[in-house]
Amino acid sequence: MIKFSVCIEALYGGVPFIDRIEKVAAVGMKTFEFWGAGGKDIDAIKTAKDKFGLTIATFGADVGGALVEPANRAKLPETLKKSVEIAHKLDCKRMLVTTGNEIEGVPRKKQHQSIVDGLKVAAKIVEAEDITLCLEPLNILVNHKGYYLYTSEEGFEIIDEVGSPNVGLLFDIYHQQITEGNLIDNITASIDKITHFHVADVPGRHEPGTGEINYKNVFKSISDAGYDGYVGLEYWPAGSDDDSLKYLLDMTADM
Repeated sequence: MIKFSVCIEALYGGVPFIDRIEKVAAVGMKTFEFWGAGGKDIDAIKTAKDKFGLTIATFGADVGGALVEPANRAKLPETLKKSVEIAHKLDCKRMLVTTGNEIEGVPRKKQHQSIVDGLKVAAKIVEAEDITLCLEPLNILVNHKGYYLYTSEEGFEIIDEVGSPNVGLLFDIYHQQITEGNLIDNITASIDKITHFHVADVPGRHEPGTGEINYKNVFKSISDAGYDGYVGLEYWPAGSDDDSLKYLLDMTADM
């Protein structure tokens, strides 16, 4: 069964942020997500979530820039624990995390090890709190030039090296189509390491059905592989927000 989570940073962008939560409920979706908590009214998010009976799948954890850059490592426990407090307040069990940009002049092997070391520190914190971190590779060809982690292969290597049941990979189907393709094989071969998905079509980062990815087959493969987490809808609709969500619900009704 495919369980969708609506990214309210991307959908309903023309609506005040808190009001987007009501929009998610009105279209028949049960779950939403957002990016970082900084600058957001967490109390208002919780109130709206509870009012409409919704679940929050994930939001961005603050790791204080401590992954690629070990000099920032001392900040990690304090900043991550603040994110954990927010997660508990929102009854959210997963937080997404990014590596930061590649550091010029530093060997990638050294930065890779720094990410592993930082996530091992983070793992001890989230394991004790029953929260899972979802590490996200991003594409550097179109959207995130300079970002360190761009392949799922290296992402899965990092997850293996960290060795924690509470640290997995966020597989963004849009980013990985641009970076490497071979989506279904890459996903199904490592489905046990994937703790969240993101969805958008290529090109344009619009809703599924507007580009080159056969999302019906991709979703079926994810479902058949036994994945029971959330699939985050992080796209910017080319058409109607509501219609795009209803289309996805119809597409996956029998999965």
